[in-house]
Amino acid sequence: MQVSTIWPLRALVTTTGAGCARPAGRTGRRRAGHAVHGVKSLTAALLAWGVVAPWSPGGRPYLAVATALIMANAPTVYRSVTQALHSVVARLAGLTLALVTAWLLGSTAGSVAAIAVIAVVVGPRRAVDDRLQIASTALIALAATTAAPVGGLVAPAVQTLTGAVVGIVVNALVLPPLYLDESDSAVRSLARAMGTLLREMGAGLGERQLAARAHTWLHQARDLEKELVGAEEQVRQADESLRWNTRCTAHARRKDVTHGEAFRTLRGVFLQVRGIARTLADNAHDDHTDHHLGQQFLDQYAETLRLAGTAVEEFAEPRPTTGTPDAASRERLRGAIDGALTWHETMTDLIGRGTLTKPGAWHIYGSLMTDVERLLLDLDHANTT
Repeated sequence: MQVSTIWPLRALVTTTGAGCARPAGRTGRRRAGHAVHGVKSLTAALLAWGVVAPWSPGGRPYLAVATALIMANAPTVYRSVTQALHSVVARLAGLTLALVTAWLLGSTAGSVAAIAVIAVVVGPRRAVDDRLQIASTALIALAATTAAPVGGLVAPAVQTLTGAVVGIVVNALVLPPLYLDESDSAVRSLARAMGTLLREMGAGLGERQLAARAHTWLHQARDLEKELVGAEEQVRQADESLRWNTRCTAHARRKDVTHGEAFRTLRGVFLQVRGIARTLADNAHDDHTDHHLGQQFLDQYAETLRLAGTAVEEFAEPRPTTGTPDAASRERLRGAIDGALTWHETMTDLIGRGTLTKPGAWHIYGSLMTDVERLLLDLDHANTT
């Protein structure tokens, strides 16, 4: 019975794992992304030049072009708008600072020193970039006042505003960026990493290598936090990329597209995986021999970890984009969860009857059982919502 229950799940892991790597597709998307950035940059630069050059001093709208390029290449449309507002406010502050210092001190070395002191020293220390932008804008504007005291200050402000508007329009209308593939890949990679670690711990326990490999598992579990942080950033960026995006009309259900709900489930799973690895590592090197886990329990727990690993990997498998539920994928996940829950109930019953317990180790059994139970319940809850 044990072999017949495990074999199809192991076969499932092998077949689904083989279809996850898509290096050619990633390379193609990367090249396409470079091409899109090039097209958007060229479009923004030409539009900004064409709009501002006729009325800019000397026909040189460099400030407008530079601003348009920055806004057109912002990582998201939402970011381009907020970044534009932020930049315009900072540059207006710089222009105001230049106007005040020029009026009080004139275009002298004293004005430059005053700008440096006010913009760089005064203000919150956390806003270093803002202060530097204000200072640089003020110095450029101060230099412009030597030729045209009033127009030299107004023109850069209008150029900045015009360039920002051009850049935002280009970023919003010319293939606005989406990060759905990156979000999908990051969440699935995180699920595969955690599932693989669970299955490795199960295999190691089954081969009676707890003492030899426990600390390796703990280090691997701690390393998962880096992947967790990376996946969280990708999901956040994908969510942000859908805001004010003209391409997001095809994605009505945002949480399914960006995998935000799946990530939140996996974040809870990560805590349980790390807890299991920590408990096993602590027990493997516990000096109290009566606290050591019994081999019969470890054999049973090994099977639970293997099945739980399969369930975690299956949880993040891709869903169809048509909006219809994938019955086969749901059934595979349901089967993996049910298999792990069955083993969990078996062990709980054996522990309750005292079959697997050793004197002094009851708290360790409880910790391991609680972690795997929470892990499976999180997957089960997410699967039914």
